[in-house]
Amino acid sequence: MRRGVIFCLGSVALAFEVAAQSAVDVARPEERQEARQAVVKEQEKRAKRASIIEFRGEQAFKEKELRTALKEEITTIEDFGLSSARADDLAFFLEVFYRKHGYAKVNVHYVIESADRLRLDITEGPQFMLRTVIFDGNVHEPTDKLFEYIVGPTRERYSKLEKKLPFVATDMEEGTRLVQRFYVAEGFLNAAVDPPRYKFQGQSNDVVVVVPIQEGQQYLFGSISFTGQTVYGADALRGQIVDLLQRPYTDARVDDIPRRLQAYFKARGYYDVKVDAIGAPEDAVNGRVPVEITISPGPVYHFDGVTVSGLTRLHPSFVTKRFTKLRGKTYSPDVLDERFRTLMKTGQFNLLQIKPVPVDGNLLRLDISAEEAKSKEFGFWVGYDTYEGALAGVQVGDRDLFGYGRPVTATIEISQRSYRGEILYEDPFFFDTDFVFRARAYALTFDYDGYSKFELGGRFELSRKITKNDEAAVILAIRHVKITDSEIKPDFLLGPSQYQVDTIGLTNTLDLRESPYVTPRGFLINNTLDLAPSALGSDIEYIRGTMRVGYYLPFGPKPLTPGVVEDQPTGTPLQRWFRQSSIAFGARAGIIHSLTTSGSEEATAIPIDERFFNGGATTVRSFAERDLGPHDNHGHPVGGEFFTVFNVEYTFPILGELQGAIFTDAGNLLPSSEDVGLNDMRYAIGAGLRYKLPVGPIRLDYGINPDPHPDEDFGAFHFSFGFAF
Repeated sequence: MRRGVIFCLGSVALAFEVAAQSAVDVARPEERQEARQAVVKEQEKRAKRASIIEFRGEQAFKEKELRTALKEEITTIEDFGLSSARADDLAFFLEVFYRKHGYAKVNVHYVIESADRLRLDITEGPQFMLRTVIFDGNVHEPTDKLFEYIVGPTRERYSKLEKKLPFVATDMEEGTRLVQRFYVAEGFLNAAVDPPRYKFQGQSNDVVVVVPIQEGQQYLFGSISFTGQTVYGADALRGQIVDLLQRPYTDARVDDIPRRLQAYFKARGYYDVKVDAIGAPEDAVNGRVPVEITISPGPVYHFDGVTVSGLTRLHPSFVTKRFTKLRGKTYSPDVLDERFRTLMKTGQFNLLQIKPVPVDGNLLRLDISAEEAKSKEFGFWVGYDTYEGALAGVQVGDRDLFGYGRPVTATIEISQRSYRGEILYEDPFFFDTDFVFRARAYALTFDYDGYSKFELGGRFELSRKITKNDEAAVILAIRHVKITDSEIKPDFLLGPSQYQVDTIGLTNTLDLRESPYVTPRGFLINNTLDLAPSALGSDIEYIRGTMRVGYYLPFGPKPLTPGVVEDQPTGTPLQRWFRQSSIAFGARAGIIHSLTTSGSEEATAIPIDERFFNGGATTVRSFAERDLGPHDNHGHPVGGEFFTVFNVEYTFPILGELQGAIFTDAGNLLPSSEDVGLNDMRYAIGAGLRYKLPVGPIRLDYGINPDPHPDEDFGAFHFSFGFAF
């Protein structure tokens, strides 16, 4: 993914703007004059309407804030006229606004001075603050936890770090209902949380809230009995719900039992399974509630044929062939879900529904209804990257080439350092198999520090999922590279300046992350191996390998598992802040080794453009892009044949989607593959900001070099897009 930050502009909005401007341009002069006069009259009319409502007595808030809060009610008066009912509504909602900010004794009196003028007289009164909440009767549940529930509605309008909150009676009432639901979720089925009582503290304007609680008996799961055909035995079925049984008894958790067990049976072909679970709190002994589970599995079903409806451009075979191999196999919802996700990832559909329909012989026909996505694509972007500078690009494509679901895209991108153009063709089901084929042809120029190059090439990739999380690929790359300009001195550091390099390689990616783009969790392991032999027509011969390992650990709870009831997160503001934090660890290494000699003791057989570089927004961030490692006599980086990078980054919330980060990086870049190791390590310590987007964060980082050499900077800024590693 590109490191630069891309700002996408909506082409539809741009088209409307151009169309509107064109309409004005072609209008006759008298028509333009009439249009301007109409706009002026409407503006004057609205200005007059805005002046008919007058606020008096406001001190805590500016008039602009009050008008914003009452925007809907004011607009109604402006559009439909002033009346007693609308004036009364306006005064009522103004009082509500004040009370939500702690002004419990506010009074708003309205006066209709004329048919088009309304005056609102405000008596604000003091702002009352919440001093403390006393829970009278809680024995099993701690006060701190209950407090977070009762102030939750108020906390939503204020910073989580706000120590003192305003007193809002309606929020306290809603909070007591949350406390009630919390007790029920903890198994206190008969708990009673009475309406709160308020004690105003004289001259201090503080309020003490008292919440009476009768907790009652806490209920837990007791004996679990099974009736009907269990098929797999009681112990196996109990194992599917053991986490529910270890938690307090609630009706919601009893309702989860059938869903869990039905999923277990359906995964094994019992499409028509029926499960009922009945708890009997009235028969509880020492708070242990017996539960009876009745199971009727029905027959085992197998997949039959497929029908498809809703397609207009796309050939039905694109869909039906994805299910051909399922015919005769035991029904599995997981298999259907996998096929569904595979089809949706192609981008061919806005909507796809797969409905199993029982037919004779315990078979399931798959009736598939689809709504196709638009096949033609057009997009453009502008952005900025710390290394490449300003950039812009345009892309056109067709996702459904000739109606067979094969996408083709053409892209052109220009930056302050480069020109790029490419055509990409993809076959998501190569020869109707589970292999994905991609072919890319491209041309580019790039101005690096010290040299410029022109490159023309192609890349052919055949990949396949080995498991749900493991993917392997075979890659054939053909490239012609020409160094068009060089300032590298002495010349032998440049290596060959024009060459053909053809490689064949293998990649393997084990991605165990639960979300690759938003707060990822879990391991990522990636390995590559490339070979450039003369047998493929390559002018240079080498072998190259890289390895990447990442581990991402958010401190918050894992996403909900379907069917599991999870309580609302609680704790102090500091605890909640910590649960929104995460830490990530990364390690990378690479080596390239020439299979030939250069013919000179000094010259290198590996061209400069094939070597590794280090430093930058995704490696060691105390260095500018590619600036870590060997340099020539003029300070230009010349790369190396072995590198390592190690990263640790802690990310924490600031406000909304804005996050902060502190990090430390380490790495090296060594000139020869003959001498590898962890010598000459360089380091970075730094901090940055992230703004979360659905496809990854925008990042601003500054890394400090703790031990700069005489010719090195103290640190480096990086403005980029995506995760650092």
